Order: sequence, then structure tokens, then C-alpha cells
Amino acid sequence: MEPASHGLRESATFDRATIHAIQRAADTGIYDIRGWGAKRSLPHFDDLLLLGASMSRYPLEGYRERCDTDVVLGTRHAKHPLRLATPVTIAGMSFGALSAQAKEALGRGASEVGTSTTTGDGGMTPEERGHSKHLVYQYLPSRYGMNPDDLRAADAIEVVLGQGAKPGGGGMLLGQKVTERVAGMRTLPVGIDQRSACRHPDWTGPDDLAIKILELREITDWEKPVYVKVGATRTYYDVKLAVHAGADVVVVDGMQGGTAATQDVFIEHVGIPTLAALPQAVRALQELGVHREVQLVVSGGIRSGADMAKALALGADAVAIGTAALIALGDNHPRYDADYRRLGSAAGYFDDYQDGRDPAGISTQDPELAARLDPVEGGRRLANFLRVMTMEAQTLARACGKAHLLHLEPEDLVALTIESAAMARVPLAGTDWIPGAGR
Repeated sequence: MEPASHGLRESATFDRATIHAIQRAADTGIYDIRGWGAKRSLPHFDDLLLLGASMSRYPLEGYRERCDTDVVLGTRHAKHPLRLATPVTIAGMSFGALSAQAKEALGRGASEVGTSTTTGDGGMTPEERGHSKHLVYQYLPSRYGMNPDDLRAADAIEVVLGQGAKPGGGGMLLGQKVTERVAGMRTLPVGIDQRSACRHPDWTGPDDLAIKILELREITDWEKPVYVKVGATRTYYDVKLAVHAGADVVVVDGMQGGTAATQDVFIEHVGIPTLAALPQAVRALQELGVHREVQLVVSGGIRSGADMAKALALGADAVAIGTAALIALGDNHPRYDADYRRLGSAAGYFDDYQDGRDPAGISTQDPELAARLDPVEGGRRLANFLRVMTMEAQTLARACGKAHLLHLEPEDLVALTIESAAMARVPLAGTDWIPGAGR
């Protein structure tokens, strides 16, 4: 029977996904944990359009005229800032959440195109350090795997205050992924669920953060840039406080960030969209007079060169990708559809990163599954994707008459909806009206 043909109508409030969630909670008494980020429809970069040149602007000629892509991160205080060939980087994803093969593949792919990757919770692995030209070491509330020698061996340090998928909440790594190696790096019992702290244990506010940043600079002889990463919530104030504390780079992670496996209720109901957070961060930097001096990296739902170009036009210096990088490695690939279906999912729908049963060998610690991922092939695929993103952004920038990706600006953008116009602070398409701008 087709329900619609019998006059049956699905409830918008209690749709089938909501009914299933209630039934699952009633059956198990356990809240849902997953990855993949927010699944609700949110204002995003698709709601913005770039204004290509025709008469009033002069475009650059295809592949004959240069459009440079390089970016330098950490110029404020560090002796050795990161010099990247492209403004797209790899976000922090831990060994433990990901297999050693996946971490190696991320390092290989990022290095092939001259960009950086990031360690994530749980410390640095030889596989990642050995294959990463530029490696950012995350300094997290958990302190799992924290090693001063690894800090010195990294090329930058990222002090993590929050993530887009769970700002204000600590991370979790379920026991089935806490193998002997993972447990050894994190000083944890094997097979026991790990819940990370939601705040750093040795400081409670921005003044203490300033002291911590000075400690990290002293440990690394003022050579390494220090990033501060915040989940997108009260972005304007958080960015200002990060700058006052001494950050060289601020990373803002919007609620579409999807690589952190956490409570579904957190993913869908905490934080603000990347599109809403980015202009707030830029305004904070501009008011402090440090926009471009303190670099801004934006992450959370970045999927393409178009997303990157629009983020740069709104004032970011670079973007970071996580979920898109895992898909490039092979996550949710149709070749594993039969395996995904045996897990009760399907290719394109798999979000149970926390279970450690990923058929693609990426979000797992099972040695047989992890062996399915060839780090060399995975790295090649990721490098291809990063190159395509960069070329897409160059194509769009040339069409706007820009000789460098960082020359893109808000004047090159219009919005398709009133909501996105208000968030991005660019005109509604076909008008000169910016909602809330008083004109």
C-alpha cells in the first residue's frame, strides 16, 4: 500500500526519522551517538553567489594569467610561520577515531599539494609525522598523548577550546576503538570508553589562556605558530579573546563540522552555522585592527572550491576540511555498499564512526578493516581532491578578476535568501539591501 494514495499524510513535526528516533530511545534507553555533522538544512555557502566579471569588472584569462593560491599562517609572533601552497588544510582528526592508515594517507595527500594536516586528540603518530610536510599538533583539554617532544617536532600548535559538532562538550571514543596502541598513547585502560574533558584542566579563562600560550611558545622557542580553535557559538567575543590571549591564528569551526562522533542532540542543536560565524570572526579581527595579521581559518561543511572561494571572499585566510577529506579517502564509497548494508546502513548514509566497524578502513581500529585502506592510494585520492578544490577556486577568482585567491572580497558576493544575506552581510541578489545594515 502506498500511504499517499490512501490519503495518509506524514507529520512535519513527527516525521519518520523523528518517530524512529523516539522508538530507538524507548527501546534502548541510550541516546544516539554518531558522526557526519548536522543533517538538518542550514544556511550555507550554497546560499551565496559570486559575481563574475563582464563589463564593469575585468576577468583574467583562463590559464594564461596567474591566480596565485599561496598563504602564510602564523605571521604575528612565530619565527617560522607555515607557508602553504593552497589555502585548504586538513582539520584535526585523531588516531583512535581514525586508523593509522588513514592518518598516514591524510599526511601523504596534504604533503603532495603543499598544505598541512592536524593531529587531533590522542597525540602524534609516526605514520602521520613521517608523511606530513606540515603538521599541526592539537593541544586539547584531555591532554591524551600530550608530549613536549612532539610539540617541538610539529610545525604549529593548535589549542583546542571547542569543535563545531560539539562546542561546550568533550569528545568520546568508545571502548571498541581503544586498542592496546590507542590506550598506550592515551594512558587509558584497553577497551574502556574514553570521554574527554570539555575544558582545559589547568586554566579557566582568557587570562589563563594567555599564560598557556606563552608556555607553549617557550617550549618551542617561539618558532611555532600557535592557533586557537573555537566552536562557532559566541564567535565575535571568542575571537576577540583569542587575539588578546596572543593567538597567531584563529580557527572557527561551524556546526556543520562532522568528524566528531558525539550525541545527535548536540550535533543538531548546539552552535551556529559556518556562514553565520565567519562574518562575526572577521568583524572581531577588523575591529581589533589585526585582520590578515592574525589569520583566520574556517571549517565546518567545506565541500568544494566554491565553498572555499566564498569563505575567502568573506574574509577567511584559509579553510579546513574533515568530512570531505574522509570521503576523498574512500569513506561511504559505493564499493562497500554491501558491507554498509550489513551494518544497517548504506553507502552515502554511514555515520556510525564511533562503532569502529567502518568497511572502508578509515574510522576503525580493526586491523583487518584498516588494512583495506592503502595509504598511498588514499593519499593520491586526497591530493587529487585538494587540487580540484584549488583549481575550482582559482577559476572562480579569475572570473571575478582576481590575481590571488586572497583578493576575493565581500563585494564579489550576493545572497539568495534574506537569511543568508543577513548572516553573510552581503546584498540580497538583485538589490543593494543587506538585512540589518540599516539601509
